[in-house]
Amino acid sequence: MADRITELSLEAVMGERFGRYSKYIIQERALPDIRDGLKPVQRRILFAMDQDGNTYDHPYRKSAKSVGNVMGNFHPHGDSSIYEAMVRLSQDWKVREPLIDMNGNNGSVDNDPAAAMRYTEARLSKIAGEMMADLGQETVDMVLNFDDTTYEPTVLPSRIPSLFINGATGISAGYATEIPPHNLKEINAALIYLLDHPAATLSQLMRYVKGPDFPTGGIVQGLDGIKKAYKTGRGKIVVRAKTEISDLRAGKKKIEITELPYEVVKSNLVSKIDAIRLNKEVTGISEVRDESDREGMSIVIELSKEANANGILTYLFKKTDLQISYNFNMVAIHDQRPVHVGLKAGLEAFLSFRKEVVLKRSAYELAKAQARQHIVEGLIRMLSILDEVVATIRASKNRKDATQNLINRFEFTQAQAEAIVTLQLYRLTNTDVTQLEEEFSQLNDKINCLNQIIHEESALKDVIREEIKAITKAYSSPRRSVIEAEVENLVIDTAVTIAEEDVQVLVSRNGYYKRASLRSFKASDNENGLAEDDLVVFQGTLNTTNHLFMFTNKGNVIYRPVHELPDTKWKDTGEHFSQQLSNWDKDEVVIKAIAVDNLEQGGAFTIVSNDGFIKQTTLVDIVPKAYKKKSSMAIKLKKDVSYVVNVAYFQNVKRQNVLLLSHNGVGLRYAIKEVPEIGSRTSGVKAMDLRDDDTIKAALFITDDKQSVAIVAENGAFKYMPVSLINHSKRGNKGVLIFTQKKTVAYKVATATIFDSNVKALSILTKRYQIQELQLSDYHESQRIGNGQYVVDTDKNGEPWIIKPLTISETK
Repeated sequence: MADRITELSLEAVMGERFGRYSKYIIQERALPDIRDGLKPVQRRILFAMDQDGNTYDHPYRKSAKSVGNVMGNFHPHGDSSIYEAMVRLSQDWKVREPLIDMNGNNGSVDNDPAAAMRYTEARLSKIAGEMMADLGQETVDMVLNFDDTTYEPTVLPSRIPSLFINGATGISAGYATEIPPHNLKEINAALIYLLDHPAATLSQLMRYVKGPDFPTGGIVQGLDGIKKAYKTGRGKIVVRAKTEISDLRAGKKKIEITELPYEVVKSNLVSKIDAIRLNKEVTGISEVRDESDREGMSIVIELSKEANANGILTYLFKKTDLQISYNFNMVAIHDQRPVHVGLKAGLEAFLSFRKEVVLKRSAYELAKAQARQHIVEGLIRMLSILDEVVATIRASKNRKDATQNLINRFEFTQAQAEAIVTLQLYRLTNTDVTQLEEEFSQLNDKINCLNQIIHEESALKDVIREEIKAITKAYSSPRRSVIEAEVENLVIDTAVTIAEEDVQVLVSRNGYYKRASLRSFKASDNENGLAEDDLVVFQGTLNTTNHLFMFTNKGNVIYRPVHELPDTKWKDTGEHFSQQLSNWDKDEVVIKAIAVDNLEQGGAFTIVSNDGFIKQTTLVDIVPKAYKKKSSMAIKLKKDVSYVVNVAYFQNVKRQNVLLLSHNGVGLRYAIKEVPEIGSRTSGVKAMDLRDDDTIKAALFITDDKQSVAIVAENGAFKYMPVSLINHSKRGNKGVLIFTQKKTVAYKVATATIFDSNVKALSILTKRYQIQELQLSDYHESQRIGNGQYVVDTDKNGEPWIIKPLTISETK
């Protein structure tokens, strides 16, 4: 007993078993044969139905009978898998030329399942007969079935290149195949050309084969993808629905879809488009209807009066299965191995197979013709000595004796003698030697013709060519899919995807943001829902088509299209960035929010950090690719204590200046044109020559020399002066003093702002959230080095934090 036990590693056992399993499903289950284009289950279905006489010229038979016959004789697997394969071969929206003619419910383009096999009836289609036409002439190898009770073919002697005509799809171990359907007439034309020109190039073959021809029609885009697929077996194309925009009553329009991309489920597509309508992902779709009937497909998308029909159609192409990507992966079994099949390789394999079939068929027919000619020759000779032959037969003891006597006396061959002995007597009454001589002559011509086919390549090609032409004449149909060379680049018009309206927008320092309708804003009585320790960074009326960039002290930028801001009541707090952004820090605050009309308008953001760096980054560079889950870097801060002081956006940089104020009371003014444009993930360039651990406290942007600057010191001193008092300098210089420092009192800059000549009052907010308003008429303009006068009681109200101009409405 011990000597029967063999120790094997689990790795070796699993590898060997899985190897055998993989070989089986690759060769015998999931991949088509390059010659007849069929998987084993499909081949067995067609063969079993042909053997059963279930052909196009006979009445339908129950599908269950055919499935049972296939399962019992050839394919010992589940009946459902056999029936599903049979149903697919009958579906004219899945295969270009159906091989099964099914009577009853065989499913639908809405992905409805076929009726049970006990309800449907089926038979072979007429074109399927062309795949079995040469079957009984020893043209293909026959092997025993699974229980050795009958024989089945290893391949069908197909006269149609089904691999390309109907395509294939399947998944096996380590391999998958995706071969699209093609037009029979085009493939056959390419076959004839290749037959006559074996060295034909791919470009020459593509004069005939334009590309895939899907049974559902549609528009195929991407000639480069088709060429690549036909060369290597792999390629990518775009398939889109056939659509038409037409007018309706009252100035409305409609989009009608009459053809869908291959294998798109119509009901799912209609549901998706209707969901887009209900969710208001685009504006202008008023109704979606499926009006398809037996006359053809028709999906109608009715639009509202002011809708942008082309924009909506572009959105639907981008967001639904009205347009899909189709990936060629043309894998087939060739010489028992899975290989990637190009167009020429596939056509060559089919022609080689047809030559083999025609040669075997010719050899079979030649043998039959020669055998018949030999018999006819004996019958002709028999008629010339009929009386002696009859006498010899009558004198014989039995059939065997008669046969031998004819051979011995008249030197007939065994075959001739047996044919004479088995000849019925009534045949002698009307047997005419002329008819036999005529048959002999015809057989002789046939033998010569068959010998020519077997021995001469040109004659063999003539037969194949005529058969291909006959198939084309009998079964060709017009192309259904339209081929377009270029893939259209779909750019969605934002005006289509959002309802264009004005809304009130708010962004707070602590990271809350929201939008609300103007109606809600007007009814709020100025209650914005923010906490007492939060500040408004941005508040204003924007359009839903605008875009908002929110910069934080940590050097990050948060981008949101206005229509994506959380829509709430104005009295509600809104949503916090930490609810969406995975990289929001607990000590991060928003310092600036800037709105732009569109992302293509150009311009650049100027960003200043407290540690003395400045840069310009273009609008194009700062728009993040993925913005919903994380904020992106606007400037790279060099130290943990570094932070962004201020940000400004200018669509065109002309005469604008930046005014930098350091903590120690030094000011530097220069043109923004001196600041280079660099990428978002950089620190920038030197903004100011900072000394003695000084930092930039304020970065102000001057657009007009008539503007003024107001500055508040940490000790509560306030001054304002024309910006013209600070002369233009160069980027990176030290700057000039804006406060006169005293031995007993240090004037450190706390905050500053720029204001126009029409501003009459300013507001100072302290760090204890105390507000102090200043009427400019109560104070005199200061000189550059003047220290102003004390306006804030820092002991009582806290250190000054933020100063800003008051508008006329705020002053009132």
